[in-house]
Amino acid sequence: MGLFHGDDPHAHTVRTGGPLRVGIGGPVGSGKTALVAALCRTLSDRLSIAVVTNDIYTTEDAEFLRRNAVLPDERISAVQTGCCPHTAIRDDITANLDAVDDLVERFADLDVVLVESGGDNLTASFSKGLVDVQVFVVDVAGGDKVPRKGGPGVTGADLLVINKRDLAPLVGADLDVMTSDADRVRGGRPVALVSLREDPAAGPVVDWLLAELEHHRVHVAGAAPAGAPHARA
Repeated sequence: MGLFHGDDPHAHTVRTGGPLRVGIGGPVGSGKTALVAALCRTLSDRLSIAVVTNDIYTTEDAEFLRRNAVLPDERISAVQTGCCPHTAIRDDITANLDAVDDLVERFADLDVVLVESGGDNLTASFSKGLVDVQVFVVDVAGGDKVPRKGGPGVTGADLLVINKRDLAPLVGADLDVMTSDADRVRGGRPVALVSLREDPAAGPVVDWLLAELEHHRVHVAGAAPAGAPHARA
């Protein structure tokens, strides 16, 4: 089970066409790849999804997703950044853009592309030239002080996910403190408390993503020229 806080003002920029591009970032070990896997398992029977993963020197995250068969192999693309993860998602996004564009070209019906960053610190954020919305994942093992430390990832992401909430009693983390601090530094943007062990479907994140996708489709339809086909309902 999870808790969901905050109202989403949809302040992000929405593209005029194509799939919703969702960036997923966060520190090493916070559970980004596990969350991507959960989203794929939960939504792939009703949405057309593809994934781009980022690792510095390996394709480990992509191989994890393939081994767990969360999507057909051809829907998972791996980028080896060869540099700090934030560089490839914020500063020089060429490799990621190429990977996303290739997936969009090969799968014309795509609803969502998930772009997972390599593990980075609290300063990680995605270029709006790469993604439409971004999720930042932290976990309770880092301590309940993490949200109040702020940083662009925590404060600016469209959704903050506090992961592994089931571990809070074991590591002495206070979920109420984490939630209230997150609400305070995020100015009302939504916060989801998640345990993939208790809720493998990642319910609160799925609900948020579906709402974002509907918002994206409405804007795509509104921006389409008269007589042009709308995004798939």
